Amino acid sequence: MPPIIKVIIPAFNEAGSIAKVIGDVPKQVSEIIVVSNNSTDETETVAKKAGATVLSEEKRGYGYACLKGMDHIARQNPKPNIVVFLDGDYSDYPEELSKIVAPIIEENIDFVIGARVKELREDGSMTFPQKFGNWLATSLMRLFFNSKFTDLGPFRAIKYDKLLLLNMEDKTYGWTVEMQLKALKRNYSYKEIPVKYRNRIGVSKVSGTVKGAIFAGVKILSWIFKYSFKK
Repeated sequence: MPPIIKVIIPAFNEAGSIAKVIGDVPKQVSEIIVVSNNSTDETETVAKKAGATVLSEEKRGYGYACLKGMDHIARQNPKPNIVVFLDGDYSDYPEELSKIVAPIIEENIDFVIGARVKELREDGSMTFPQKFGNWLATSLMRLFFNSKFTDLGPFRAIKYDKLLLLNMEDKTYGWTVEMQLKALKRNYSYKEIPVKYRNRIGVSKVSGTVKGAIFAGVKILSWIFKYSFKK
């Protein structure tokens, strides 16, 4: 029997891209959950027309949106085997989801990150703060936890039961690094799969602003140092 796969897509004002994202998600996915994170445009209407389950989370923050999607799944039966997180700005290639979940299905890996490797990235798709932040965070994880992560890529898949055990709590910019740190702490098996990455549609709410980049950097570093000294 094929695994049940659910996709959670946090979205803030992604009316121009969300239908493309939904349309490119492979048919093996049983439900696409778009969480509108206090959007003021037509994101919700467009996502519904494209066939997604649409939720609304008024508290602004990437983690808030992801947690809302998880709460929706927790109320369902049967539960999924795999949960995939994917951005709503069309910077990822949703059709590569099959590559992301393959190690979980075929090799029993717990957690898979889509790594935005340089050779597959479109010019300008990652800002300098993003590239530097990735390098710094993954270097510190390698130093403190002997990690092999090279990216904090948002396109990721994890076994649902393993996701629940992480007790995810970050509400904003630290969601991705929290997941990776907790997976390391719990000795989950993990793998990175190189994925393509393109310039997003619209303006980034994090890397597109100085304030966003600074807050994201501080949040990521605080999680790393918190876990470095945690027994």
